[in-house]
Amino acid sequence: MVSQGAAGRGARTVRAEVALKTIGTDPRSPERTRRVLEQALVFARASFAAVYTPDDRERLLRLVESAGVPRTAYGLRESYPRDGHSPAAEAYRARRPVWLGPEDLADEADARRMTSRDVHLAALPVADGTGGCLLAVSENPDGFGPEERDCLELVAEAVVCPVRTAVEQGEELRGTAFALAMDTGRVEVGDAILDLFGLTREEFDGRVESLLGLTVPEDLPSLMSVVEADHMTIGERELEFRVLQPTGPPRWLRLRGRLLPGGEGHPARLVGTVADASSLRSGITDVARVQRLAATLATAGTVRDVSQAVVAALRVPLRADRIALAELENERLVVTVLDPPEAEAWPELWQTEWRTEWPDAPVRAMPTLAAALREGRAQIWPAGTALEPALAEVGPGGLAVLPLPAGGRMAGACLIGWDTPHDFGPDERTLLTASAGLVGQALMRAHAFDAEHELVGMLQRQLLPRRLPQLPGAVAVARYLPATAGLEVGGDWYDVIPLPDNQVALVIGDVQGHSTAAATLMGQMRTALRAYAAEGHPPDVVVSHANRLLLELETDLFATCAYVQVDMEAGTAWCVRAGHPPPVLRHPDGSTEIAEAEGGPPLGVLTQAEFPMTPLRLQRGTVIALTTDGLVETAQSDIDTGLDRLAHELSVSDPSHLGLVADALLGNAPRSDDVALLLMRYDGMAVRPLREGWTVWRVPEAARHARRFTRRTLLTWGVRPDVMDPALLVVSELVTNALVHTDGRVRLDLTLINHRLRVAVTDSSPRTPVKPTSLGWEATGGRGILLVEAMAEVWGTVPVSGGKQVWCELQLAG
Repeated sequence: MVSQGAAGRGARTVRAEVALKTIGTDPRSPERTRRVLEQALVFARASFAAVYTPDDRERLLRLVESAGVPRTAYGLRESYPRDGHSPAAEAYRARRPVWLGPEDLADEADARRMTSRDVHLAALPVADGTGGCLLAVSENPDGFGPEERDCLELVAEAVVCPVRTAVEQGEELRGTAFALAMDTGRVEVGDAILDLFGLTREEFDGRVESLLGLTVPEDLPSLMSVVEADHMTIGERELEFRVLQPTGPPRWLRLRGRLLPGGEGHPARLVGTVADASSLRSGITDVARVQRLAATLATAGTVRDVSQAVVAALRVPLRADRIALAELENERLVVTVLDPPEAEAWPELWQTEWRTEWPDAPVRAMPTLAAALREGRAQIWPAGTALEPALAEVGPGGLAVLPLPAGGRMAGACLIGWDTPHDFGPDERTLLTASAGLVGQALMRAHAFDAEHELVGMLQRQLLPRRLPQLPGAVAVARYLPATAGLEVGGDWYDVIPLPDNQVALVIGDVQGHSTAAATLMGQMRTALRAYAAEGHPPDVVVSHANRLLLELETDLFATCAYVQVDMEAGTAWCVRAGHPPPVLRHPDGSTEIAEAEGGPPLGVLTQAEFPMTPLRLQRGTVIALTTDGLVETAQSDIDTGLDRLAHELSVSDPSHLGLVADALLGNAPRSDDVALLLMRYDGMAVRPLREGWTVWRVPEAARHARRFTRRTLLTWGVRPDVMDPALLVVSELVTNALVHTDGRVRLDLTLINHRLRVAVTDSSPRTPVKPTSLGWEATGGRGILLVEAMAEVWGTVPVSGGKQVWCELQLAG
């Protein structure tokens, strides 16, 4: 390295030199090597750093330690031939640095394995005399500038390649040593380890599962994060766990391990030691904390519940100044909770340099944190440790990072920071490690629960009507109230369906259960009922069709339903029930009645079910109340008592403010089940339309007969003859089209209200008339729909039972 005075060095280079000098421990220990490599991530802005050492037996340069982003992201290998053309081999042979940019790397053999091509690579020989080399990768667009190169050379000078132990070299295991083959799960252990687990050599079958089966179940998540670690990950592991004893409390053991890469034809191995840690513990205090945390997490249903449990279990007992819990989603950290929640309590960088107010950043934005997640064990940095600012300001007096393992991957991370220098006792690391496994499992479970709840809630919101339609001669309001017992959303639904001729259908229903399946089936049933009603079927046929559809869906769920079709002109209604509570009517004088409507079975139960219709008479001011059983039935009272209570509350309400009535009815509702409520106040139509209909005969002069019927009807209604011509022309064209292009019955219906005439022609063909895009002068047909469109204010088609209806509306002068 070129010598230069301190005055000529950059500030970062000086800080790197100080940080490297303060790293203690055995110079050849893997822990020290890893901490040295982490300085390359901090000061040289590298995203990956690794040490390769020569293997004389196989003539290779073999990876022994790494830090940062997994090497596979850059196509780097576990080993390189020493006489090859790789950057590591060139730096090893020439004993000089090799600096490569994206253009240089494009020609490398490993370029096709890189997930990111715009990277810079550096290979530097280490100075410890072993012949090893330092490999570093940067995603900085400017690569390794002069100051970054100075920092990398300082790291290369400080690296001391770790010494391979007897266990690593494959020699006979003794005492507390073990070696685990990552591909087969076979483990070799010393006699002392068998004594700690209470086994004899004859009783042990060589399977790691046999040892894991003797551990305390709460400690398994953190243990599994070690023994099922990614075989591409190199690094130290350390954690404490408990093994069950024949009598007395469990025994605490401490595992120290190191993952070694596999060679040619050899699997990766986890090697290390297991020792008795009982003498280092202070009794039952930390065990009680972990047990309390486990009990709290067992009942935590949401991610927020998990976060609050972690804050309560760790921040106060550890006297920490701040704690953050973040989920790992698609290589990004998404913060779930910050305690304290005030923005000023957290680093300014968290608010100014990342794309949202709180951290929602790639893991590689903080290489030290990425390294901790990669290694999968709790990391503790005391006061004064050189870290990137985003982490250093979280815990200037000490920082603990807990990777949260779950299901074979990392669910997230927990950051705990202190402002004043904090003395990390031996028990704290164990407490943090044991807590991490519990939290990771709970976080993943809660995240899945939240995702399902959000999905079901979204389905519920999307499948229910966003707003109710305005009705001629009536007002309708609806409310939906989810249950508080459990977070799954049920299948309660309601609907208000406007129908032709001032008819309206009121629907309320409930699908069995609380799940995504129930919400999905609810949407299917609501859509089906709306479609059958729009086809013009009577209420009993609509419900029968829905029953048949539910049976054909081959689901294990059933549904209840109440369907009320109201004629706004006549003030009459027909009610059909399918296993659902009956409507409650409030009359204008304040009296109430529970409609004695005969009911059929729930939908989806019987193939040949009958659904009888019951007539209802409405007066002006009558309120119809439809509800699901969540409002009228509880574990303490039956449905009859609930209906009586609903009727009483309706009787004392003021129906002039229907929304307030609905809110009052739900105000005292039990929350053990979902509740849907639909209210409609029938006010009557101020002006009733005039209606006439006629069946068109299929005779040569049918169009003339239709025009004559229309003229006579309009004259009877008081329409002046001089304004009839547009209506007569439209009737002639629509009737002619139906007779020429369809078979079967044709019907003409006329409706007049407030000088607005509706002409509707119904036929037996489902084909919708098509408006021609262009017509030549010689064409003899195709102009009928164009004439209707020109004369009418609006026109359209709707499907009806057995065919379609083509309609249009015209404004006639008064």
